Amino acid sequence: MHLQINPAQGVTVSEALEGHLRQRLETIERRFGDQLTRIEAYFTDVNGPKGGVNKQCKLEARPRGLDPVAAEHLSENAYDAASGAADRLEKVLDKRFGKLESRS
Repeated sequence: MHLQINPAQGVTVSEALEGHLRQRLETIERRFGDQLTRIEAYFTDVNGPKGGVNKQCKLEARPRGLDPVAAEHLSENAYDAASGAADRLEKVLDKRFGKLESRS
């Protein structure tokens, strides 16, 4: 499974943030890695220089042969946004692949 990170203006994706995101996605990779081609991460600074709860992480998973699924989280910092988005993505993938298993 490939991880592609797309930072937007106002968000710097350091090696530490990338490592944090990869660590948070390890569970998803263990559970669904053979069913996914890649995960794309989009980091944005929603409010720009205004501050506040403005860092957003959107994760988009690409299942083999299926439409992409996404989850996002908004927080005060990019680390918490990445963690929240990873937690939500795992739930979305559980639901998606659970529905497929129940159809078989």
